[in-house]
Amino acid sequence: MNDPIGDMITRIRNGAMRGKSTVRTPGSKLRAWVLDVLADEGYIRGYEKTTDERGHPQFEISLKYYEGEPVIRELKRVSRPGRRVYLGVDTIPQVRQGLGISIVSTSKGVMSDHTARAQNVGGEVLCTVF
Repeated sequence: MNDPIGDMITRIRNGAMRGKSTVRTPGSKLRAWVLDVLADEGYIRGYEKTTDERGHPQFEISLKYYEGEPVIRELKRVSRPGRRVYLGVDTIPQVRQGLGISIVSTSKGVMSDHTARAQNVGGEVLCTVF
């Protein structure tokens, strides 16, 4: 797999479109950090660390719905393995005039765009969520 974050984003997007309550994805530290930001911002209920039948780590992500509609309306990958997008603190974009978030990988960890602005750090923009 070349793009593990893109794979996880696609699994979440597809599960939400199908109305699934949970989605499984392979586990890694970077995926856990992105899921922590999504849970802190209220886009998912949470996630649990599990293992598959071969003992490999997995995450079971609990998706969140409001009045039958998924809370995550749009989930897009910004920085890809073929085209990395690094932005300074002054140029991190606001998603839908501040209604959504950008998830940024900085030198101080993975965080949302408004947290990165508050800590005055830029970095790689992993994805946007609305």
